Amino acid sequence: MHSVLIVGCGSIGERHLRCFQRTGRAHVTACEANPALLQRMADTYGVATRTDATAALAEPFDAVVVCTPAPSHLPLATAALAAGKHVLVEKPLSHSLAGLDLLEHTLAQSRRQLAVAYVYHVFPALREARAFLAGGEFGPVLQAVATSGQAFNLLRPAYAQTYYRDHRTGGGAIQDALTHLANWVESVLGPTDSVLTDCAHLSLAGVEVEDTVHVAARHGAALASYTLNQFQAPNETTLQFNAAGGSVRIELHRQRWGVFPAGAAAWTWHQVEPAERDTHFIAQANAFLDQLEGQPPRLCSLAAAAQTLRFNLAALASAASGSRVFCRDIAP
Repeated sequence: MHSVLIVGCGSIGERHLRCFQRTGRAHVTACEANPALLQRMADTYGVATRTDATAALAEPFDAVVVCTPAPSHLPLATAALAAGKHVLVEKPLSHSLAGLDLLEHTLAQSRRQLAVAYVYHVFPALREARAFLAGGEFGPVLQAVATSGQAFNLLRPAYAQTYYRDHRTGGGAIQDALTHLANWVESVLGPTDSVLTDCAHLSLAGVEVEDTVHVAARHGAALASYTLNQFQAPNETTLQFNAAGGSVRIELHRQRWGVFPAGAAAWTWHQVEPAERDTHFIAQANAFLDQLEGQPPRLCSLAAAAQTLRFNLAALASAASGSRVFCRDIAP
């Protein structure tokens, strides 16, 4: 059994706590500064508790899961590595590049594992589609289109009282939702070179951050576009990759992916095993524990998450300026 400290027990922290427990491979401890929330973790899940993350890092935990607001991700992950722990850190990696160099250096010196919790990396439909595209049967991807939307107020009714309400804490649609799509598209196409963003707050009550985003991006020779909103009635996400030899489409809401070769008459669909929402987070927890045990990494690396952080910051900068921004120009 691995001893795992969950730091931060808000919505995502509680999910990690529950899902690490459900692997049957981890002894979990909750760390949270809010006494009422911490007591609920103890009562609901029967876990040991800590109130001080800094003090807890001196204890012999094998791994730390960082689930606090984005501005604390880099310092907490750096401190955990320096204390000899393996680290799983929530997305986005941060709200700025400040402290990233130190984290990268600490990881290189630590002989420990670090992964970033972009959970799409364990979705079966996405993994199978990416493997097909990597096989090159259709040739290089020339265009990618990602479209997503959901009624955020129903899925996360407390959003206006959380980090989501402020860009400085990792909030808004770009850093909260679009970042998942960008990170996964980058895992297929490679790093984003530049972005042109239009976004607005159109619907969500109680906040002023953007809830609707359109991004035109370049990945080397490939073009990509993203459209996302957080108010539409259906919860749907579709990604399509177009090449000269055919197209690949992933429909996450239908838990399937399909291929349409050039000259074909219709899509050929591949259905994946139906999943509940916790299913993917349990798979992510297992993949992280596998990585600790020496198996090949399957989760998002620090380098990939740092690139997606640059995408996030470039998208925000482009929206503010109204012009195309190159990811390489983003500075701490």
